[in-house]
Amino acid sequence: METKVRFAPSPTGNLHVGGLRTALFNYLYAKKVGGKIILRIEDTDQKRKVEKAVENILDAFNQLNIYFDEGPHLESKYGPYFQSQRLSIYKDHIQILLDNGTAYPCFCMGERLDDLRLKLATNKEHIKYDRHCLNLSQDEIKAKMEGEPYVIRMKVPDGEEVVFYDVVRERVAIQCDEIDDQVLIKSDGFPTYHFANVVDDHLMGITHVMRGEEWLPSTPKHVLLYQFFNWKLPKFIHLPLLLNPDKSKLSKRQGDVSVEDYLNKGYLPETLINFVALLGWHPKDEKELFSLSDLENEFSVKRINKSGAVFDVEKLKWMNGQYLKNLPIETIMKYAEPVFKSKGWDTKNTEKFKAVIENARKRADTIHEMIKPSIPFYAELEYSDEDNNLLQNESSQKVLTYFSEKLTGQINWTEAEIKLLVNETGEITGVKGKDLYAPLRISLFGEVHGPDIPLLIGILGIDETIIRIQRHI
Repeated sequence: METKVRFAPSPTGNLHVGGLRTALFNYLYAKKVGGKIILRIEDTDQKRKVEKAVENILDAFNQLNIYFDEGPHLESKYGPYFQSQRLSIYKDHIQILLDNGTAYPCFCMGERLDDLRLKLATNKEHIKYDRHCLNLSQDEIKAKMEGEPYVIRMKVPDGEEVVFYDVVRERVAIQCDEIDDQVLIKSDGFPTYHFANVVDDHLMGITHVMRGEEWLPSTPKHVLLYQFFNWKLPKFIHLPLLLNPDKSKLSKRQGDVSVEDYLNKGYLPETLINFVALLGWHPKDEKELFSLSDLENEFSVKRINKSGAVFDVEKLKWMNGQYLKNLPIETIMKYAEPVFKSKGWDTKNTEKFKAVIENARKRADTIHEMIKPSIPFYAELEYSDEDNNLLQNESSQKVLTYFSEKLTGQINWTEAEIKLLVNETGEITGVKGKDLYAPLRISLFGEVHGPDIPLLIGILGIDETIIRIQRHI
């Protein structure tokens, strides 16, 4: 049988990094074993649906170069892939459970259920439905269904034990007495997550259900539904929680948690993929930097961890700096160009832009941090009173005058020739060390510390270099 996995987000906002981790692990496993990954949109909770959320999720995956084999954007015999378009399928399947006695209608609403929960909580009893409506006669049920709102619940077997095997957690067992009669169909006719995801996973041929650990307590309910339908169980793989450095669960309340947030902050798609892959999974050795294709070859569900994974932003930033420095310069230019253009800077001079990026990526950990070391090459420099005083002293004037005059006398300069000219300027003017380099670097770059002078001149060009120096003579 062909391996099939799925990623099934709710369209309630942008792609969460936890969702990316789930999708990525499913994607890597499918690629490793030659299987398929599908995208399904679980939009049965219409009240929480956010406009354009699906488009934003797909756009995030496109930026990360993760593509699905089936989904709402692709035609397939297993669709539709929006659960809101599959209501007739759920209606047919809930009827099967009603007919075989593993589900029943419940007319208890609001106030009675609240009172029941309060009573059970006060008595420190397990909070679950008391099956009040299970005792109704068929005539009572028929009469109520014609005039009252109702839900449909699963009937959990009495006195039995649910046992299943999880690839990460191994054997898991829970007593049915601890499981509530879960609502399967809500009063608006839409299915709950628990019912729809089981029906869809079976009909779409899902062989492995890989999802977050928070769904582990719900899995016994899903196992029972598979048994009620007499369907083969998929293999379950529950991924460890993502944690903040203080070991609290990673959530929106702690700040930026969406893929879009990090991309907008100047983190690279390659970095996010690499970093998220190491959250709850470990490679065979101590290697930390992986391309997507490396991960496809390396990934194994056997090396998924049980313990929670800490989302360390400092580690993410370090890793991003490694990618900035080591990816092909053309790749970094592509990512940086829209950011530089947003500053109003002209990037059409490709050679200059390339040289600016080459300099900046050595001095930054994110795309946005590359802006600061690039400002002197695109904007008018501002000088402090201290800098102006330094540029106007006698030794600085000697250096600037001699250097600019010699520079003007030749059109093409190599890096080696500029180094020789700097040394020559020092010898002729008698100015050494910081007194030699500081006036040149400040006049060209606006700061005492910065790139080597030959690199500065190479980026600025001879004409702009002469203009900047002569402003201070």
